Amino acid sequence: MKTWPRLLLTLALWPAVSVHATPPTAVPASELRALAEDAERELRANILPFWLKHAPHPSGEGFNAFVSVNLEVDNDQPRGALLTCRLLWTFSAAHQQHPDPAYLALAQRAWRDLTTHFLDREHGGVFWSVGPDGRPLETHKQVYVQVFAIYGLTEYYRATGETAALDQAIALYRLIEQHTRDPVHGGYFDALDRQWVRQRTNLLGPAEKSQNSHIHILEGFTNLLRVWPDAGLRARHRELIELVLTRIIDPRTSHLVLFMRDDWTPVGDEISYGHDIELSWLLVEAAEVAGDPALLDRARRAAVAMAEATLARGLDTDGGVYNEGDPHGPTNTNKEWWEQAEAAVGFLNAYQISGDARFYAQARRSWTFIQERMVDREHGDWHNTLRRDGTPILEITTRLGQRIPSAKLSVWKCPYHNSRACLQLIERLEALAR
Repeated sequence: MKTWPRLLLTLALWPAVSVHATPPTAVPASELRALAEDAERELRANILPFWLKHAPHPSGEGFNAFVSVNLEVDNDQPRGALLTCRLLWTFSAAHQQHPDPAYLALAQRAWRDLTTHFLDREHGGVFWSVGPDGRPLETHKQVYVQVFAIYGLTEYYRATGETAALDQAIALYRLIEQHTRDPVHGGYFDALDRQWVRQRTNLLGPAEKSQNSHIHILEGFTNLLRVWPDAGLRARHRELIELVLTRIIDPRTSHLVLFMRDDWTPVGDEISYGHDIELSWLLVEAAEVAGDPALLDRARRAAVAMAEATLARGLDTDGGVYNEGDPHGPTNTNKEWWEQAEAAVGFLNAYQISGDARFYAQARRSWTFIQERMVDREHGDWHNTLRRDGTPILEITTRLGQRIPSAKLSVWKCPYHNSRACLQLIERLEALAR
């Protein structure tokens, strides 16, 4: 795979930024600690209690399939593995930072649910969904959910020392490498059938590869490398970082290329501001785990450039992150919960790297926006999506024209983004305050 010409262009086009490992800060330590305490309250008094109460299925095993904005439960819908994987990660991570029997119990329930209902014992890997009766429904192998299983299983191993969970994560990694890696152009194909035969139909978008899958493959491999320092994994992990830097981030705009053909030819020119700012800090985290100072420097420079691009084009006047855009500006001015969570972390990360006070100010604005607009003060947790004027979207229209309630819990609506943001903010702010 010939990446060096593109890499040299990338390094030439990224603007020079001031990069510090631990920048000096003019923000008072008392303010940093107060913000960290606010994030901890949000996590432990709002987000986690909501999911402890509303996620578990009344049968005593597994989780609800759908909970509406009005807290109405609908278990006649399919259940997705993605929610279970993200619950597994969330409560495993929370238990490590704040040991609590309730957090551990929910993480254990998620592990049982994943291994009992979603693992394909015939062909390996994780099903996308099961029906209300618990039988496999959508049995294709979407790489996106395979790596979220790795992410959740490795975090559970970190929290409990359960070696079976680590073994399962390693097995998934090997299946991904065997069946989904592109041996010609590098990277990974998004969608395969149950027998791991490549599919052209991709539920994530209009092409064979996507940034969305690759940034989460990187996320899952990073967590696996923390607990399993295998030489082959280390090589693939570094290759992924290189691909992100040279193929997935557009060096001319510092936005992500959302969809790509086999050979990395871009498909479309859409922009996802939330994914831009999310990758900015995940990339630095990955490079830190890789342990190469030169690679880390490149990742930091890319992260600051991506934060700069989001700051310039992806924010509304109220501090919220727009949903989508194109080269001409925002095209979808709704604001989803996960984008706001990632913005708070991404901008704080850019501040830690550069010392640029604008990034701290925006991280603070993002948190204020979350607290004033995104948090659901009536039902708990966060609203799913807000209109530009800040009002929650309570109903959505399906492809068939039906009006159905918006979700508080679903295949996609989960506690992973906002819980992780709180955990990240606490750790980073406390480090800055020292």
